[in-house]
Amino acid sequence: MDQKLKEQFDGLMTKYTELMVGEAGEERKEKIRMWALYTHMSKTMPPLVKHWNEKYPDAKEGMKELIEEVRDMNQQYRNEQK
Repeated sequence: MDQKLKEQFDGLMTKYTELMVGEAGEERKEKIRMWALYTHMSKTMPPLVKHWNEKYPDAKEGMKELIEEVRDMNQQYRNEQK
């Protein structure tokens, strides 16, 4: 993969994370990346995600927690912006 593209996409992820939750440290960027990918996969290939959730119930719970955390961070950030 082209290094320039990776750097430019990382910049996009940084800005997206900032707009979603207010700051874009590496840990937050990774959480947003996982949240975005999982959400997209669950909409575009629900049987795959269902299979994964059934195969790895502990990971399913971890994703539920991550989704709630991202939702809460987003809500807190939006409330601070008002």
